[in-house]
Amino acid sequence: MLTHLSKQELRPPRVAIVGVKGFVGSALRSTLEAGRMAVIPIGRPAVDLLEPECVDRLSMLWEPGDAVVVTAALTPDKGRDVAALIKNLRMAEHLASAISKRPCSHLVYFSSDGVYDSSQPVVTEATPAAPADLYGVMHLAREVVFREAAARAGVPYCVLRPCAIYGAGDTHNSYGPNRFIRSALAERRIGIFGAGEETRDHVYIGDVCNLTRLVLLHRSTGILNLISGQAVTFGWIASEVARLVGGHVAIEQLPRGGPVTHRRFDPAAAIEAFPGHKPMLLDAGLAISVAAARKSYGSPG
Repeated sequence: MLTHLSKQELRPPRVAIVGVKGFVGSALRSTLEAGRMAVIPIGRPAVDLLEPECVDRLSMLWEPGDAVVVTAALTPDKGRDVAALIKNLRMAEHLASAISKRPCSHLVYFSSDGVYDSSQPVVTEATPAAPADLYGVMHLAREVVFREAAARAGVPYCVLRPCAIYGAGDTHNSYGPNRFIRSALAERRIGIFGAGEETRDHVYIGDVCNLTRLVLLHRSTGILNLISGQAVTFGWIASEVARLVGGHVAIEQLPRGGPVTHRRFDPAAAIEAFPGHKPMLLDAGLAISVAAARKSYGSPG
């Protein structure tokens, strides 16, 4: 649940986005600048979060009145092993040190729904964190690292836990809408595990950015799951992508690596926090994403 420290929308002087070149960071920058928020872009190679020297560099980039949003992390496609875990924690250590050295007015951390037990069929913000793999462990550990640093520095702190994000600009190619769209356009095929019976929630990148904007405007603290509230099967997504791409797109069944599991999110907390926010319906978001992807592949509309 969230607590709004500002009941009225109030723009921070500037927003430092750590990880500005990533999928979420770059989209968030565009959204904030479109809303006339000043952005401090922080990313490699100018600032390498793995190097201890970055602490002094970071602490000079923002002023005490600025907000800081952390989207930087090694994503699963870069590794789910112990080495990736240690690197991600080192990055968090350096960022926490910079926050302690030069506090900001608001700290927002992009975590993941991977902190929840994967066997939980319905998830809310009150669901206990019980990550099943090192990627989830990493995000939960970083949440705590930043929480303690923010508490010591007296900085309001918010954790955002997105489910699977889809939309133009994603490079992770994780199982779901983004991979299905690329595969359908490039190979005229989509591979799904079994019959794609599993139900999951997928959130559009535009919604992720809008909710983050609202969190910044209200200086919100606490935890919020970034979701659509619409759980559908991977089979449905594959069929819808094939329909939108047009022509013959084969949907091929792949061997399963585990049992069928289902998960949905209760959107009550997001509705209560931001009643004016209307999530993008999945069919509409997929249509936008397919249209954007066609440009990359030079495919006719």
